[in-house]
Amino acid sequence: MKYIETQTLPSLGEAEVRIIARTPEAARAVAQALRASFGGAEQRSYPGLDGDTRLHLTVDTASPVGPARPWLTASGTPAATGARSDEI
Repeated sequence: MKYIETQTLPSLGEAEVRIIARTPEAARAVAQALRASFGGAEQRSYPGLDGDTRLHLTVDTASPVGPARPWLTASGTPAATGARSDEI
């Protein structure tokens, strides 16, 4: 039997971001880039099973920190949405 984790959705205007990187420095660089666009205070990091780094953070999409990046405003919802094969 496959176990499916139940998660509580973030508050309206917030997004939970999960970063998996080979090194803590790479995970922090991605988190820093997100914080340049969105406010957010909560960050948690965990060691991964294969020596990788897993960083979870909450960003406030309702309160942008700076001007929207061109790629962000131009991006739309992809035609094929949904979880990847390695996500539940």
